[in-house]
Amino acid sequence: MNKITQAFQRLQSAGLNRPLAAYRLVQAAILISLFWKWEFFLQANSIYANTPVEDPFFPDWLRSVTTIRFAFWGSALATGISLITSINLLRKTCSWLGFFGITLMCVHQGSYNDMTFVTIWWCCLWSVWLSHRVDTDQQELLMRRAAFLSRLIISLILLGGAAGKWTPEYWSGEVLFDIYFLDRDFWLFNYLRANYEPAELQEIAKWYSRQIVVVETISGIGLWVLPARWAALIATIILSVIVILSNKYLVSVIACLIGLACVGFFVPRRPRNAATLASPATEEPAAN
Repeated sequence: MNKITQAFQRLQSAGLNRPLAAYRLVQAAILISLFWKWEFFLQANSIYANTPVEDPFFPDWLRSVTTIRFAFWGSALATGISLITSINLLRKTCSWLGFFGITLMCVHQGSYNDMTFVTIWWCCLWSVWLSHRVDTDQQELLMRRAAFLSRLIISLILLGGAAGKWTPEYWSGEVLFDIYFLDRDFWLFNYLRANYEPAELQEIAKWYSRQIVVVETISGIGLWVLPARWAALIATIILSVIVILSNKYLVSVIACLIGLACVGFFVPRRPRNAATLASPATEEPAAN
């Protein structure tokens, strides 16, 4: 972590605008999340257009394939512009456009059940907030607030994921055994199936599932109270491990959160003598 901090310090000495750099990192991460499942989105778009689903719960415009296309492409275009533009007004406008587009994706019949757009929505909300403050003169204070908000969002998402797994089926490993261990084509599960018997796989699935529930719960409760850089490092590791040990398609859900977690690395280190400088000078004892 010291090497990461030193790298950011070198960038700062070269004139780095930390809030703007953090903002752009999150925009790039959002784009990775949007386009990671590119092939899936193309197939889903074709199926949805050719086989419309009529659910009266959704109004016509939230069932329309045109709406979902404009929402997706509009969000991607707005995010791409906000990533590269140096014009504050354009950055703010694109942040709002991206936020509204992803909001549509979260409530549209064709995409409301995809967690990808939920995590992106939180990152877009954070982006809207920062876009209105990125040009402030108080960069250090803004970065500390931005990092705190980022880890608060990640804690909320992890805790929500854990809460959904507080069930007997997850604690016993039954759910993840059916989803992953039986026939999922992924390096970890392929290895386990090739080297362990079904009864052993069920035992492994049980402890695999329990460690997920415990780690997500502890992270959701405690991640947001950690110092910025430690929270960034731990969150990045946890989120990366989720993908490495579960499913490559989760990159679309996790990538934007990893970008959001890395905001903590942009927080400047406090000088070691900050407490001394901030405290009142020691008074000389009165002469007798």
